[in-house]
Amino acid sequence: MKTLIVGAAFLSLCAAFMAGCSQSTAGKGEDWTHLFDGKTLDGWVQRGGKAKYTVSDGVIVGETVLNTPNSFLCTEKEYADFILEVEFLVDDTLNSGIQIRSESKPDYQNGRVHGYQVEIDPSTKPYDKEPKNLLANGQPAPPDESRSWSGGIYGEGKRGWLFNLTKNAAARKAFKHGQWNLYRVEAVGDTIKTWVNGVPAADFKDKPEELVPKGFIALQVHGSSTAGLQIMWRNVRIKVLD
Repeated sequence: MKTLIVGAAFLSLCAAFMAGCSQSTAGKGEDWTHLFDGKTLDGWVQRGGKAKYTVSDGVIVGETVLNTPNSFLCTEKEYADFILEVEFLVDDTLNSGIQIRSESKPDYQNGRVHGYQVEIDPSTKPYDKEPKNLLANGQPAPPDESRSWSGGIYGEGKRGWLFNLTKNAAARKAFKHGQWNLYRVEAVGDTIKTWVNGVPAADFKDKPEELVPKGFIALQVHGSSTAGLQIMWRNVRIKVLD
């Protein structure tokens, strides 16, 4: 009789363990969801400036317009913890970025988009400002090196630079001019990590009092004094993490 009771208890424990495993993996976002269907801008809404957003040949095309501030094509949905991957091709004279966990509120500067931005910085001009870029050995970078902070974390519309790439020489070289680039962004709790073409870039941990745990994702076209500059995005996909 004791053997049967012990056996039943063991089977019950195994069943509970398997159920727990099933629950823990079911909510971890095993599947990717595409945020762009390749044909329309369904699921997106434009905020901020009046830059042009269109779809052409399966990609989203953002184009600068004169006399307009930064423009943002924002997801209608908000996301908390996730892994985001997106490919982009940008004109070398156009600054841009990918907003994550961002907000637009009527009581903050008339709805200005603000939040974490994964910087797209294709500039080729020599960078002579502070903080200075450093080489892998800690020595100052050559004076003709561009800033090249693509993949860094910027506080758009509110806080300024949160994690630049002055100390990450490998990431500064990872961006490919005139080619498609792949960003990977992991936002989990208070930590945001980024990769540029597979190279680790930013690893930022926010302060509890500043943390924004949830918000929309957006594709930025920076304000410009030149009309017709373009940035393109494709394969925009997300894996939601519970």
